[in-house]
Amino acid sequence: MALVGSGEYLPVMEAIDRRLLAAAEAMRPGRPVKVACLPTAAGQEGEAQVARWLRMGVEHFQRLGADPQAVRVVDRASADEPAWGAVIEAAGLIYFSGGDPLYLYQTLAGSRAWAAVEAATAQGAVLAGCSAGAMILARAVPDVRAADLSLYPAFGRVPAAVIMPHFDQLERFRPGVAALAQSRLADGQFVLGIDEETALVGRPGGPWEVLGRQAVTVLTRAGQTRYAAGQSFTWPGEGSAL
Repeated sequence: MALVGSGEYLPVMEAIDRRLLAAAEAMRPGRPVKVACLPTAAGQEGEAQVARWLRMGVEHFQRLGADPQAVRVVDRASADEPAWGAVIEAAGLIYFSGGDPLYLYQTLAGSRAWAAVEAATAQGAVLAGCSAGAMILARAVPDVRAADLSLYPAFGRVPAAVIMPHFDQLERFRPGVAALAQSRLADGQFVLGIDEETALVGRPGGPWEVLGRQAVTVLTRAGQTRYAAGQSFTWPGEGSAL
């Protein structure tokens, strides 16, 4: 699994994505990795933006020698399309690009598309999410625009209470939001702050490694620890939400 702070489909992420493809190929050797590129988080941003994400994803992974497919899941109707579910389930790498995390979760929760994600990853497929795509994999999704940092359900694929992408830029967007999130943590809970053009890569039950240009910050009630690219760590604890 890869949790990405920003930079999906850009040249700066090529080394990280080659690593994800190598992991996927190891599960299904001897053929190009099928990559499902999903622009779902941008589903409310209009056709031009959806098409842009799909084009970027396909061109990026074609350059890396994979077999990418543009998966036009942008609303609940398309998320329940059997054809798209079949494409997702056959993929070796499933990649959710950025946009609105609340819309992304609400579109996918209980859908055929998410059932296909679960089936594919159970068979060894790699799951990657950038920005909003990473946020939905925590225990909850925060609305960083809300004064009280309102929380909404998420899929809980990793034990972080919440994931904050673009972490190195977050204070410029919403001053004090990291401290607010930290103040609401219970014992054993933690927040993951993932900087731009940076990824946290690992698997449940194993160590997680920071890759990319910057760092990942783990915030707990006791304080925060910053891990630079190349460093690894295991989860400090588990919790359900803030």
